[in-house]
This record gives sequence, structure tokens and C-alpha cells, in this order.
Amino acid sequence: MKILVCITHVPDTTSKISFTDNKFNSSGIQYIIGPYDEYALARAVELKEAGKASSVTVLNVGEADTEPTIRKALAIGADDAIRVNANPRDAWYVASQIAAIATAEKYDIILMGRESIDFNGGLVHGMVAELLGLPSVSPIMKLELDGTKASVAREIEGGKEYLELETPFVAGCQEPIAEWKIPNMRGIMSARTKPLKVVEPVNVEEGISFVSFELPPAKGACKMVDATTPEKLLELLKNEAKVL
Repeated sequence: MKILVCITHVPDTTSKISFTDNKFNSSGIQYIIGPYDEYALARAVELKEAGKASSVTVLNVGEADTEPTIRKALAIGADDAIRVNANPRDAWYVASQIAAIATAEKYDIILMGRESIDFNGGLVHGMVAELLGLPSVSPIMKLELDGTKASVAREIEGGKEYLELETPFVAGCQEPIAEWKIPNMRGIMSARTKPLKVVEPVNVEEGISFVSFELPPAKGACKMVDATTPEKLLELLKNEAKVL
């Protein structure tokens, strides 16, 4: 049972975001594995440790600066890694690169986070599944394996849905699918020698172009209204906020 875990290289959630010349300013930004991807990786490693998977490979579509993030994934417990040497410009492009790797390597399960925390699109897992002709389920919060049969649970409006499906399949993951894993010293040392293969991207027709980026407007000052003067609140909502 071979598992492929697709990870993103994203700014830490505490980063202060800015743009220079209509481009993201990466100066001083600390990068991490996408949190939802890290849950997917943790569950894959748990399955391997339980003897239900033979190998865990991590895949990242990114340029050379993403390799420290990939090495962290190896330190968490992945066996090897693949980096597609390309700028992950949009969801379709990334999905096409993942599908090309998966077609060549024949993985039984492809896991990733339900979405990245930079674009928050939640599109890649569905696109990968469509390109490969595989079933896709997301966001899953439970994954159990019994041979080639998987049992998954996902949140739906008003409750949870429990599904069974056969491998191969694609899934987008979220907490609490696994316990968060912190690399230990042994893992960090072994990650230095684990295989990291760099491959060139396949050609993909560009379908999206970004015109501009802008930050949301700054929050205005808070106005306090005395509870004994509701008419003042109504006046502000109507004439200043213009929401009535």
C-alpha cells in the first residue's frame, strides 16, 4: 500500500502579509507545511507505523526554496520525497503536476489537506481525482484501512457522513484525523539522508492569470453607543454604515 501525501509550502499563519509591485513580498516570511497537509501526513505515517501501508512519499510543487519544508515532512516520518521544480501558480497547474507523478508511480492513496491556507481554494484534490479517474472525498476527519478497503468520515451540514471505498482514491484531510506530529531529533537527522527527487514539470496550458493583489481595507475606529440611546445606534447604522 503506497501513500502519496501532497504538501504545500505556505506562510506561517502569524506572518504579516504585504505586496510590493503587485507581487507577494516574501521578505521576512517564515514558511511551514500547510496545516491541513500536515494532518494528512501525520495520518499517513500512523498507517505505516501500524503496518497498513508500505511507504509514504511526500510531493511538493515548488522551487528550490521549498526544500526545508520538504525535509521537515521527511523528519515527521515520510520515507522519500518528490519536488516538481515549478512555481505553483494555480490549482489546475498543481493538480496537473500531481496527476502526472501519480500516473507514473501508481499510488494506492493520495492524501492532501482539504485546502491550502494561502489561497484557501479547496480545489486541488477534486481536480487530481478527475484527472486520474479516481473517486475523491473531502474533507475527511477519519481514515481507517482494512486491506484495500477504506472507511472514512467527513463533516456535512448538520452531522457526519460515513463512507466506505476501495483504493485507489484521493482525499482531502482535516483535523482531527491524526495527532499532530513534531519531528524528534532522530527524525531530523534521518531526514538529511532520505531521498528527495527533483523532477521537471509537465507542460500545462495556462488558464488563470492574476491581475492584481490588494489587502482588505483597514478596520475603522469603533464607536460606542450608550445602551440607553438605541435611536443613536439606528441613526449610525442607517446614515453612516448604510446597512439599513
